[in-house]
Amino acid sequence: MIFIHTYDSIISVENILDAWKEFIRDKRKRKDVQEFERNLMQHIFSLHHDLKTKTYIHGGYQPFKLNDPKPRDIHKASVRDRLLHHAIYRILYPYFDKTFIYDSYSCRIGKGTHRAMNRFRYFFRKVSKNNTQTCWVLKCDIRKFFASIDHQILKDILAKHITDKDILWLLNQVIDSFSSKINLSFCHDRKKVIDFERVGLPLGNLTSQLLVNIFMNEFDQHMKHVLKVKYYVRYADDFVILSDDKQYLEIILSQISHFLTEKLKLSLHPDKVFIKIYASGVDFLGWVHFSHHRVLRTSTKRRMLRNLKRDTRKEVKQSYIGLLTHGNGYEISQKIRFVENLDTIGHLG
Repeated sequence: MIFIHTYDSIISVENILDAWKEFIRDKRKRKDVQEFERNLMQHIFSLHHDLKTKTYIHGGYQPFKLNDPKPRDIHKASVRDRLLHHAIYRILYPYFDKTFIYDSYSCRIGKGTHRAMNRFRYFFRKVSKNNTQTCWVLKCDIRKFFASIDHQILKDILAKHITDKDILWLLNQVIDSFSSKINLSFCHDRKKVIDFERVGLPLGNLTSQLLVNIFMNEFDQHMKHVLKVKYYVRYADDFVILSDDKQYLEIILSQISHFLTEKLKLSLHPDKVFIKIYASGVDFLGWVHFSHHRVLRTSTKRRMLRNLKRDTRKEVKQSYIGLLTHGNGYEISQKIRFVENLDTIGHLG
């Protein structure tokens, strides 16, 4: 499959306008978006001009922390830069999505956590022959995933698919706009030399979601076509492999670790790798999976209840009730439905 789009198709005023329509959804009340919209066409023509003349420089990021479900450092780009991210994404995504394996589920249209969990359960039934024999699960997590993406490796991967040097230049601007690690070294004459160890993509960029999937597609292809792993599901930095042979999983674990380290400069999280029997309960994507059912992870349930206590809007309650339909959450969903005093919700769990 050949990437047929050109640089002009990404930076065209028409594509930027279409990207704006997608970007502005659910953002009209935000102050920075409103300010940008007041002179929308002026901003769009200015962005187009800078891209056409290749004088565009990606701006900085506004950092903030998010604690859902765990502490995360989020970096927010300007409206102008985020608009460009959408313009890039809407051209690149359709091509790259076709190169991804079926069982990659993160940030893809028609995929998501629920489909990943259902696929996990389907694989269990296949491996266990409808729960008549033991099914082992290797569960892995990549350490500091977004913060560890090597820029040069990512650029080399992109260059295998895209030959247009202008597109690659633009992608480099986005990739190099952020780095989670910079090392400084010094010459013998004490003159400072900046030695950039460029790694990391910012959580919060739409382009980051696509770029990490492009990056990890190298791993997915290795898993399916070199290691020939049949029962494999990946969602972002979490992935599982199912087998009726525990020894097979122990052997393949070392091969996985070697590939990630040598080819992608990533490492497995030492505290989040395990091999266990599916029937004993496997924690994957916020749920604990058993042979005949799955239950919400305790920490996920506590976080949900805390959020409901802070935000009493009806639509928030309905979204969580919808979440609970994907597992054995009937009892807690009924309590959420009929609770009148949300101050007592902390006692439901």
